[in-house]
This record gives sequence, structure tokens and C-alpha cells, in this order.
Amino acid sequence: MNATRDLVPLTVADISTFCKTLRAQLVTARVVPLPSHLALLNMIAKAAGHRNYQAPRAAPVAHSLATAPIAAEPTALTLPRDPTLASTVKRAVTHFDTAGRMIRFPTQLGVRLQSLWALWIRLPAKRDLSEAEVNSYIAKYHTFADNATLRRELVNAKLLWRTKDGRFYRKVASEPDADTVKFLKLVLGGD
Repeated sequence: MNATRDLVPLTVADISTFCKTLRAQLVTARVVPLPSHLALLNMIAKAAGHRNYQAPRAAPVAHSLATAPIAAEPTALTLPRDPTLASTVKRAVTHFDTAGRMIRFPTQLGVRLQSLWALWIRLPAKRDLSEAEVNSYIAKYHTFADNATLRRELVNAKLLWRTKDGRFYRKVASEPDADTVKFLKLVLGGD
């Protein structure tokens, strides 16, 4: 960025309305191919310095997590020397801190699926939950403030069921395999 350039701040009351207006202008200007509403929202959010459209929406949650008292700064879990641990378990453990919170979202599918069990086990069983309640549980156990992605991934992994309209969620009764049990013992410790 040029240091002599004057910065012009832009404040938008609602990014979704802003995006719809911008998209309508692109239609009028006959820009082809036209990005979808969500693709445009993500482009705008990235241009503003966010990871995606969900990141600024999660900012209040991130702020409340940042101000919550934590006894000590958690550090990444250290992996015990156990030759019987599956490689997926070993990689998944590195995505958690000593407090049992997910510190980064795994990109590899197998590691991601393994990691989701640490969120699943902490959800209450045999009762309907609202989206806000699911977010509340999930927010306690990760540090990167992206409840929507984690909630969606739990549904995709069939560990969490939701109604078509997304109003209610329910933990799916599942039995973790032996590797997952080892993983959960490492991540949860005394939980």
C-alpha cells in the first residue's frame, strides 16, 4: 500500500444490504459472470481484512471469549509417545490446547472428523437445542470464534442433526471407535 495515499473509511450499517445493492449495480453494469450473494459477501469481507463473511459476525463472541477469565494461557497439547496411536489421532491432538479447546480448524478431512468428537461429546444428549444454545456450547471449546463452521461440520459429520429450517438441533447418538476414545482421553483429560 502506498504510504502517501489517504485512507477513506467506510462504515456500513448492514453488509448484506450493502452487498445486495452492489450486486444490483453489477447487474446493471452487465458484469459477467455475476458472483452469488454469498460469494460477494465473502469477497467484501476479505477485502475488509476478514477471513470470510462469518468472521465479523462472530466478533462479539470472540470479544466475550477474549474477556473471559482464564487461569493461565493454555498451551498446545503435547503428544505422548504411544506407538499405538493412529496418525489421525496424533494430528488431531495438535489442534487442541491443554484446556481441551480447539485452537485451529483442521483442513484434512480425517483430522477434522476426529476433532469434531471433542465438541460432540460436550453437547447435551436427548434434547432439542436452539442454534443459540449449540453456539453457546461450541463457543466454550474453541478459540477461533467460528461457531457457524463448527456447527455445520458437526451436522455434515452426522454427529448433530438439525431440522430443515435450522431452528432445532439434536445430538446424534453415536459410539466412538477405539481410536476416538483414545483421542478424547488425550484432549479432555479429566473431563
